[in-house]
Amino acid sequence: MSNECKVDCGRRRLVVTTAAVGGVGALAALVPFVSSLLPSERAKAAGAPVEVDISKLESGQMMTVEWRGKPVWIINRNKEMLETLAKLDDQMADPKSEKKMQPDYAKNETRSIKPEIMVTVGICTHLGCSPSSKFKKGAEEGMAADWQGGFLCPCHGSTFDFAGRVYKSKPAPDNLEVPPHYYIADGRILIGEDKKGA
Repeated sequence: MSNECKVDCGRRRLVVTTAAVGGVGALAALVPFVSSLLPSERAKAAGAPVEVDISKLESGQMMTVEWRGKPVWIINRNKEMLETLAKLDDQMADPKSEKKMQPDYAKNETRSIKPEIMVTVGICTHLGCSPSSKFKKGAEEGMAADWQGGFLCPCHGSTFDFAGRVYKSKPAPDNLEVPPHYYIADGRILIGEDKKGA
């Protein structure tokens, strides 16, 4: 083998090795750049639908989950809670839920898909405070004697019934928001998305 071949072969190996190392380096530099263009896990979680298991939620109980940084209340309303709704129509600011604070499939007396299960964003429509649950009737929880149960916003006194409807003459202008949701199965709800074609 001549000296010329040894030099050319050495140069070729050097060029190939340099190109390979350069390609790996360029790829290594590109991966973080491309990754930075994708939404972070936190950003995805902030807007992503939330799947909730409600199979163990007993009658009369409430649970809270987070969706888009907001508290979402899920209440398994008992018969007594549901019976109060029709009695309160004349005391509600928007008894038939005419304002767009719920999807069309929740525009009914119970503001829900299934009458017993209430799904609502637990944020007062006045200034964004979080109301407290006042489920017991009467004055037991510091409410008026004719109180039928529901929610009280302690900041400015807005009150809501067991369908999230606001009482008349209160600071809150609207009923509590009902987020888009649907049942994946009998005891599972997906909050933040409507069922396609429903």
